Amino acid sequence: MKTATRCVQLDENGDLYGAIAPPIYQTATFRQESATEFGEFDYTRTANPTRKLLERQLANLESAAYACAFSSGMGAITALARRLEVGDEIIAGNDLYGGTVRLLDRVLSRSGINVTYVDTTDLDKVRGSLSSRTRLLLTETPSNPLFRISDIKALAELAHSAEAILAVDNSMLSPCFQKPLVFGADVVIHSATKFLGGHSDVTAGALITNDAELNRQFAFQQNAEGAGLAPFDSWLLLRGIKTLVLRAERQNASANAIARFLSERAMVDQVYYPGLSTHRAHELHRKQATGDGAVISFTTGDVSVSQRLVSSTQLFAIAVSFGSVNSVISLPCAMSHASIPVTLKQTFALPADLVRVSVGIEDVEDLIEDLEHAFAIASRQHAAHAIR
Repeated sequence: MKTATRCVQLDENGDLYGAIAPPIYQTATFRQESATEFGEFDYTRTANPTRKLLERQLANLESAAYACAFSSGMGAITALARRLEVGDEIIAGNDLYGGTVRLLDRVLSRSGINVTYVDTTDLDKVRGSLSSRTRLLLTETPSNPLFRISDIKALAELAHSAEAILAVDNSMLSPCFQKPLVFGADVVIHSATKFLGGHSDVTAGALITNDAELNRQFAFQQNAEGAGLAPFDSWLLLRGIKTLVLRAERQNASANAIARFLSERAMVDQVYYPGLSTHRAHELHRKQATGDGAVISFTTGDVSVSQRLVSSTQLFAIAVSFGSVNSVISLPCAMSHASIPVTLKQTFALPADLVRVSVGIEDVEDLIEDLEHAFAIASRQHAAHAIR
């Protein structure tokens, strides 16, 4: 089945009455047959029928065998990192979500785990950073917010040569447009809050794999630390996934139009979007992804112009996150990536004037008109300030 069909056609949902919409098992505990014989479910922290259905659905969409759903994307990455021991090493991309960097630098460092940040688009640098202590190679592709494209197949080969695993954060594209496991990745990470949920009403994360032992370890952490996704949130995510392809295709088409619009603006210095043929890794991206996503970053060359622009939109709400049906706009350095530790600011070197937009499902002509209006306001305010 194609992805659009898989999004709607759930596995047997376990409902005794044949409900088309899966039931919510909003319960903390389950009645057992006896004091010594336990059924499939006993306590929702450990497992819940609604979450189990969601996990089967997530695995199905990524062409995988297993999935674990967590209370957030960071909860998922934390469970992934718990596999490591004192002295182990992570090779991580140097363009990652700020919260991921905060976890790696300020939490894992206290556990004696070393993290080396590398441009994962440069295979020679990755190869040179691997050591006998490397256990995890962690990357985003496309990365957030500079849209660097890493070669998943080549990174998988490098990681496996060092007896490490490759984990790819696929939040930016979703399984609609990219399936990292197909190219050799061992684990797919999702901030399911983004495109999978799609409505800014649920916070969730997932780890998806074909490796039974990895999944066993993830499920253990999910239970041991109480990080599993709650039943109602699991149900919300199942509902959001049903329209994933419809949303993603609409947002992808609109984002491509807006990226072209931005690339023609005199006030825009550079547009970061893999759908543009001018993107340096456009061809590589096309080999491993069928779409470009709905998030675009660009620079204006002037921090004050970027600030005025962000403050002048009406349809693009100023907010963190991405992937929702609503369009949002932000300044990553001041918002989503502000949590990057000061000691690593130079390593990540995000442009202070960088603007990130997440394109929703509104009419694209309205969105472009809103941006045109915001550019006009920012231009006038900049000119007036220059005169003063």
